[in-house]
Formats: sequence, C-alpha cells, structure tokens
Amino acid sequence: MLIIGCDYHPGFQQIAWVDTEAGECGERLSHREEAEQYYGTLQERSVCGGMEASRHARWFERMLSDLRFDLWIGDAAQIRTKRVRKQKTDRQDAQLLLKLMGKTAFRGSG
Repeated sequence: MLIIGCDYHPGFQQIAWVDTEAGECGERLSHREEAEQYYGTLQERSVCGGMEASRHARWFERMLSDLRFDLWIGDAAQIRTKRVRKQKTDRQDAQLLLKLMGKTAFRGSG
C-alpha cells in the first residue's frame, strides 16, 4: 500500500509518501497538472491519502475518488496541535500528515 500525506494548496501540493510493501519513502512538490499525472500513474495501486480539510480541494477529492483511492480528511485545528515545531512549512506539514496516518491520531475518512 502507498500512504500519502498531502499538504494541499489550490496551486500546488507538497506530498510525503511511504510504500509499505517496498519500504521506500519520498517527497515531491507537484503543481495541479503534475499531481493529476502522478496520481494517474498510481491507479493500479492501493493508495491511501491524507490531508487537512480545505474548502478549495473539491476537484482533488473528486479525482482521488474517481481513482478509487482512500482519502482521509483531518480537522486542521486538531492536526495543528500535533505539530512539535512552531515553525510551519509545507514540507513539514506533509510529513506530519503522513506520520499521523500511521497512528490513531488521524482518523476521519472523507
């Protein structure tokens, strides 16, 4: 299974991922068109994505639903309380979402 933590913005996404079968992990920054292509290449895989709730992400939610990916949507305020550092970057947010998905701290499927 591929688990993806996504710090979503309307113009781009910061993605942190881990492949639980291969033991590989990585990060990437994708703009909308790149994100659509990237997720399309994963269509044959079992994928679970996590993100903070956002009212600007409807196209993204629809796309993942069409690809039959699981999507967990967490409450931004609750996720924020799990952040250890006060400094906030998109990269750290994506890593935090990925970390929380592996624990019971991130529950709430969308």
